[in-house]
Amino acid sequence: MDINQLIASRIRDLRGKHAWSLDALADRSGVSRSTISLIERGVSSPTAIVLDKLAAALHVPLASLFERPSAEDTPSPISRADKQAVWTDPASGYVRRHLSAAVACPTQLVEIHFPAGQRVSYETSMQEPDVVQQVWMIQGTMEVRVGETTWRLGKGDCLTMKLNQPTAFHNPGRVTARYLVAITAPSQKGI
Repeated sequence: MDINQLIASRIRDLRGKHAWSLDALADRSGVSRSTISLIERGVSSPTAIVLDKLAAALHVPLASLFERPSAEDTPSPISRADKQAVWTDPASGYVRRHLSAAVACPTQLVEIHFPAGQRVSYETSMQEPDVVQQVWMIQGTMEVRVGETTWRLGKGDCLTMKLNQPTAFHNPGRVTARYLVAITAPSQKGI
């Protein structure tokens, strides 16, 4: 399944679970009805900021929008590399690969490749105190702002933060940064 179709399906399904119209989701997220419609039809590649707004309105972690549904009654505990969802933010060029298998698990793993000089701000983060994100640097340098505090991370550093306040990611370096994100949402059966 194409990544835009995957995102479209997830947003449509989550909106349906809430029994919300396009207008209701637009009101809750601050994303226009027409943009949501384009996303749900899979004809638009939304930015990370738009997806963050939609995820927050739908009360799910951003990573859940990239989760592939399992067609099996008992999903495989293995996530094969050639089946992992890969998405590129059209605004910043950052690439995220959803690594976790489609089994019920409160923790999801995501690999990020973040281009030099780019920045992404999540001003509408989930703002739920039980969702924790860890960022472990594999290559390069990143500056991560959590609320009013900015942390500079280099290879091997790991930052743990709650997703209850705005966050921003910036690569001040000259090379693409690569890092692993682990998102734990204890309230989720499987994100």
